[in-house]
Amino acid sequence: MSKNNRQLKDFIYRACLMEVTARKPGNVHPEAAFPDLTYADFVKSAAVIAPILAEIEPHKIGYCIKECIRETQQVSSSNSNLGMVLLLAPLTAIPRNKSIAEGIHEVLQQLTIQDAIEVYEAIRMAKPGGLGKTESEDISNEPTSTLREVMCLAADHDSIASEYANNFDITLDSAVPALQTFWSQCADWEEAVIRLQLRLMSDFPDTLIARKCGIEEAQQSAVYAAEVLQAEQFDSSLAPFDSWLRFKGNQRNPGTTADLIVAALFVALRDGFIPMPELTTILKQVPTHLVPDSRMTTDYE
Repeated sequence: MSKNNRQLKDFIYRACLMEVTARKPGNVHPEAAFPDLTYADFVKSAAVIAPILAEIEPHKIGYCIKECIRETQQVSSSNSNLGMVLLLAPLTAIPRNKSIAEGIHEVLQQLTIQDAIEVYEAIRMAKPGGLGKTESEDISNEPTSTLREVMCLAADHDSIASEYANNFDITLDSAVPALQTFWSQCADWEEAVIRLQLRLMSDFPDTLIARKCGIEEAQQSAVYAAEVLQAEQFDSSLAPFDSWLRFKGNQRNPGTTADLIVAALFVALRDGFIPMPELTTILKQVPTHLVPDSRMTTDYE
């Protein structure tokens, strides 16, 4: 692996690790798990996808996504990372001599029908929750359009599809600038990531919540997130919001927002908008028994 690719692998791994380690309301983190998903699942998944994505070729984005999901299934029995892989793949395929903002349109325009076929296979392998039926290009059928074209069909009700349709405008125009602001204002990296989650949830109602619980509950979660973000007693306001999101068996899990956070962290690290935190800093408050095995982290130092 070249020096550039090793650095890219590092950016990918740290972005995934920071997202899941930050104790964000409603999500899995070191102190909170779902019945079928734990912090360890996300850490192991990050370790297997980082080297695959770091070696991605622009004309094999669909294949790379499928390989990431195939390898993830070897370390996690549940869908731990489909959304983040879908977002990271085109971002990591941009040549290193271009910024993400400069290169993303061309990468998306070059996506093919074969990319769509392989992404459909990956989605069927991952079996994400909350998928419904569509009149055209349904996931149960073989696609007849390019990956970007089929994503455009779902863009109005899925934020990940919207990123493909709109040149990652949520990530680039909203998430990364907000992350930069919070990074400069907050006491530590974790608070910056938590505040980013709240900002994204308030501005873009989580589409996983919408699929599972309906648009009204997604909009309600957006209002609640905005209130917490503006609360004078910020820290103490997080726990009630967390409990509300976890009600009904974690049905209000803001999973799409978590995927967008990974994308924003990757872009911010890759293009130098925020400094690279040391692994020891990221894992500082993680209980000892949950700290990733050294074999997962050694290559990322």
